[in-house]
Amino acid sequence: MDLFYKSTRNSDLKVTASQAVLTGLAPDGGLFVPSCIPCLDVPLEKLGGMTYQETAFAVMKLFFTDFTEEELRSCIAKAYDEKFDTEEIAPLAKVDDVYYLELFHGATIAFKDMALSILPHLMTTSAKKNHVEKEIVILAATSGDTGKAAMAGFADVEGTRIIVFYPKNGVSRVQELQMVTQKGNNVDVVAIHGNFDQAQSGVKAMFEDQKLAGELAEKGYQFSSANSINIGRLVPQIVYYVYAYAKLLENEEISPGEEINVVVPTGNFGNILAAYYAKQMGIPFGKLICASNENRVLYDFFQTGIYDKNRKFILTTSPSMDILISSNLERLLYLVSGEDAAKTRELMEQLKKSGSYQITEAMKERLADFGAGFADEAETAESIREVYGRTGYVMDTHTAVAAHVCESYREQTGDGRKCLIASTASPYKFAKSVLTAIDPVYEKEEELDLLQKLPGISGRVTPQAIRDILDAKVLHATECDADQMKETVKKILKV
Repeated sequence: MDLFYKSTRNSDLKVTASQAVLTGLAPDGGLFVPSCIPCLDVPLEKLGGMTYQETAFAVMKLFFTDFTEEELRSCIAKAYDEKFDTEEIAPLAKVDDVYYLELFHGATIAFKDMALSILPHLMTTSAKKNHVEKEIVILAATSGDTGKAAMAGFADVEGTRIIVFYPKNGVSRVQELQMVTQKGNNVDVVAIHGNFDQAQSGVKAMFEDQKLAGELAEKGYQFSSANSINIGRLVPQIVYYVYAYAKLLENEEISPGEEINVVVPTGNFGNILAAYYAKQMGIPFGKLICASNENRVLYDFFQTGIYDKNRKFILTTSPSMDILISSNLERLLYLVSGEDAAKTRELMEQLKKSGSYQITEAMKERLADFGAGFADEAETAESIREVYGRTGYVMDTHTAVAAHVCESYREQTGDGRKCLIASTASPYKFAKSVLTAIDPVYEKEEELDLLQKLPGISGRVTPQAIRDILDAKVLHATECDADQMKETVKKILKV
């Protein structure tokens, strides 16, 4: 059966999977969602014996129904190859009684690799299927990890250009170096004088700018997105949750049908939404626990039903979560409103005008699958220090937020179900914050010097991604104000 995609703001707008991947954002500013969430058609016991690549096909074929088996298998094979430093692609680490799903074994040592390794192949295949003649310009905003993973994925991919915006002084030194040293004739990265929300809003505004679209078309360009607003990013993320549950079952860590809780450090809401989709497909997940840092806009939303971005923006040691506008939440709002596109559009317009909205009691009741918690800076550091001191396991700052929230949730609720934590980045990506949490003596040392000390402490070999940046040449130095993003894109593309 063909699965179509509709806009969260207009249920009458229907496109194929390949069209949704190509377009990224719906023309009305909404996000594409599947017309229904399909059920898994392979028993979990059988999935347990499958490789990551085989699991990816079993999940993605249900969502990307206008791709042939050959096309989809080819995309998967090209994506999940020797770029990953472990054969499992997404290994599980058992630490005490918690399972860490390590999503950072790809080329840029962050969970974004899991989807951005395959998105360029899905996109170029989609372009051929839809006879697209124009060059595809990938426009992305990043709070740290998406940018590098997208640039690495799209670098020198024929028929594409990529322009990434990131907040100057709003990412870690390693994240910045990974971006500004990226090679590729089709790659540009721009530091904006502002925060991630301004970068994301600027990108969305360009997608919605019909005059700009016309100017680009005249020059042979069309926009698409590598952010998690693209359904081609979200669907591959579902795979690792299905894979993790099946592997826990195969390894007899859980029994058939046993419910487990999932804790996800969350900023833009895409990663935890993928877990929700996996649950809707039939994976026995219990609570989906949304872990926030001090920018606790999502925690407050789940507590009150009010989403309010009118608050101080805080720069933390978990910068990929320093976000006040969680784009993917719109997809959840659409589902819990009973797929009411008019209601979703109304809430999004309120957010744009006043910076806040309140959902109905009926919608709030439909959020029962979710729990929420947050960790402040001291709690995040304490989590890193405590887990390392007890077990020797070193985690990054984002994963530490989730670890703290997981422990707090168990204490507060008495919920004894086993927990799967999405471990979203390598500790190497945030070496100074991680090592300073373990021992404050490291605080005075330079971040790049500390990268040499992490192998001995973590027991992990220095990833290739880190070795690559230590003596790489800076290739990108463009900066602009937040309100100059459109002009900067036009200048880069010579429009």
